[in-house]
Amino acid sequence: MKILLVNPPNCGRSIPEERYGINSIRQIFRGEPLALEVLAGNLADHEVRILDLKAEPESLHSTLDVFRPQLVGFTAVTCEANTVLRLAGEVKESCGAVVVVGGIHASSDPSFFNRPEIDYVIIGLGKASFAELTAAIEAGTTTGGIPGVATTRPGEALLFTPRNFGLPDLVEQVPPRYDLVAAYRAGYTLSSIGSQIGMVASAFGCPFRCSFCCISSQAGGRYLTHSVEAVIRDIRLLGTLPVIRLVDANTFGNIGHARLLVEAIAAAGIRTNFIADVRSDTVVRHPELMRQWQEAGLRSVVIGFEEIADNDLTFFNKENKVAINNEAISILHELGITIVGDFIVSPDYDDARFEVLEEYVISRAIELPILTVLTPLPGTALYSELHERITIRDLDYYTLTNAVTATRLGEKRFYQQYARLMKQFHARAKL
Repeated sequence: MKILLVNPPNCGRSIPEERYGINSIRQIFRGEPLALEVLAGNLADHEVRILDLKAEPESLHSTLDVFRPQLVGFTAVTCEANTVLRLAGEVKESCGAVVVVGGIHASSDPSFFNRPEIDYVIIGLGKASFAELTAAIEAGTTTGGIPGVATTRPGEALLFTPRNFGLPDLVEQVPPRYDLVAAYRAGYTLSSIGSQIGMVASAFGCPFRCSFCCISSQAGGRYLTHSVEAVIRDIRLLGTLPVIRLVDANTFGNIGHARLLVEAIAAAGIRTNFIADVRSDTVVRHPELMRQWQEAGLRSVVIGFEEIADNDLTFFNKENKVAINNEAISILHELGITIVGDFIVSPDYDDARFEVLEEYVISRAIELPILTVLTPLPGTALYSELHERITIRDLDYYTLTNAVTATRLGEKRFYQQYARLMKQFHARAKL
């Protein structure tokens, strides 16, 4: 079967830009479509291509005309969901291919895609279930009983059998098809340092349940780690790239696994720079592990500090304290590991809250602060909690840089303050 896997183009809309001419907030993310490379790795019996519309935004129709796929698979985060529906309609009109959608938004809010343009929705990890679906379609057998795969029924409730995710769903014996994005590889760079970057997954899901986060839907609430051997294999497949991004929600969610992995990296003689996600409480509890990783090439860590007051962290079900965040910052600075610090700006912020956040970040010399606006994403606990307060339901605005609930400050003032901090932090950034 001819299968085309599509990474949607950069999309999403910006309220501060549209209403107030503030064009410094909208963020464009362009990274390797690892989720599609992983899917493709388990489709050995098919002719597979990956089309990255973030790199080639106008190439869908020409690719459909030349390749004539029988099945087209899309991935999508929330702000891309409307665009994927539009593109799916264009696929149907152009070649009549079977259309499948997966990814984080499909896993968190599968009913959104219960539309005529879509034939199937993949809920959660799709490496195994997508392969099972394609095999059934090609064989002409029933697709209704595949766990984790929903057949759309527009106008009726979406029905599917939940998948009990486990290690077999990782299908570790087959690596990602990095070769399918070779034409785009030079464009996958880390803009802050101008280096090429490759992506490797060592774990899926997350053992924590922060209310704003949609990661738990990925593996049905479980936390699954790749074998150390599979991770080393995938790192080596990327060759001599100067930076490897471990794209797990929490690379250190299993301390034993993280220790075995860093020991294997050192034993294999791998010399590259790593970027990984870690919780601050993990840094505080296991500084010796962080030192091991630093010696093996860990250059930067991404930490979700989220807020700078304990009561706000409790509201997010973060299971952490500001004092622990502060201690982690000190440990990482001592080790020479740079910090990409994620902070959530609430629409409830007033001028004083912006100033306190500004002082906190600057006084602690966080190298690259990232500010996102609190966004109740569909399918999360936060969405259920704030549902009645949501004023904007068009998913195009769910970019994490728009306030979709009412702001305490006047809206223009809120975005001016947000833009001011982003500009200041980015000007000071070091990575």
